[in-house]
Amino acid sequence: MQEEFTFQNNPEGLEELVKHLKAYPEVQVAIESTGNLWTTIYDRLEAEQIHVILTNPKKTKAIAEAKIKTDRLNARMLADLLRGNLISASYVPPPEIRIQRSIIRERARLVQLRTIIKNRIHTLLDRYQLKAPCTDLFGKHGLAWLNQQQLQPGDRTLLEVNLEQLNSLNHSINRLTEDIASSAIENPEVKLLMGFTGIDYYSAMLLINEIGPITRFPSPKNLVSYAGLAPSTHQSGNRTFHGSITKEGNSHIRWILIEAAQHASRHDPRFNQFYQRITKRRGHQKAIVAVARKMLVTIYHVLNHRNDYRGLRPELYENKIKRLQRITKPSLQVP
Repeated sequence: MQEEFTFQNNPEGLEELVKHLKAYPEVQVAIESTGNLWTTIYDRLEAEQIHVILTNPKKTKAIAEAKIKTDRLNARMLADLLRGNLISASYVPPPEIRIQRSIIRERARLVQLRTIIKNRIHTLLDRYQLKAPCTDLFGKHGLAWLNQQQLQPGDRTLLEVNLEQLNSLNHSINRLTEDIASSAIENPEVKLLMGFTGIDYYSAMLLINEIGPITRFPSPKNLVSYAGLAPSTHQSGNRTFHGSITKEGNSHIRWILIEAAQHASRHDPRFNQFYQRITKRRGHQKAIVAVARKMLVTIYHVLNHRNDYRGLRPELYENKIKRLQRITKPSLQVP
């Protein structure tokens, strides 16, 4: 049986959808994971014990490679694939992890915006060949110096507008930072990951929430593939060639591990030795990716066995814990 049904994207339309679906006892539903719109529908259908599958449109080849794409055609294709049991279900994190992901990702987005604002201010100063007398242009003394600069009226307005945006972003980032730190200090997995050089509480929170329960990955290889850090493979006859990483996976995990690998490759003796060996043969960038991949494999074992990282540096680890405690201290005070 095939039937087409449309509903409005509002609470009333969602209830109409639920009522319509419940008329079919063995109904199954497939939803594309596009944006955040799927979450409300998924949660509502699951609450009604309607069997619902989340599918990644990039992994649904028939849809991803279609020349003509419309919502109606995509829906028909999903229905046909679901009927034939040909849809690979995506992992759906529980609501609490989705909330943490949103907060962590928003902080990353705001930090990127802040960097753009800072670069605009640097460009403006370069136009006047001005150089700040302090090391931190956006610290207390640097901001005081910026406010004293005599610029042309239009440029002065631009500077003030950018500084106002910077102040607003700093306030928002600090609020999100305190929220993330408060969750991190109660999470034993965060403290396990903070034993790695290059991973602080924020990196640990991002990794834990993006990865989800480590038990859903049968092996480190599966986790590496999920992060898009596995090398691409091409086979011709009896010969197999390995190329650059696939980049088809969780970009947030990949980004934070590349950042962590930059530090670990310099300051962690175990990863530094590995980095030096790879960089001689394949260059810096590929060596950093290899370190990131090796770190992720080690992270898998640390989380899976609940053991401290063997290369933990006690002094560095204690400094990270103290910093985390300083951030959370205001929020933990009893009024």
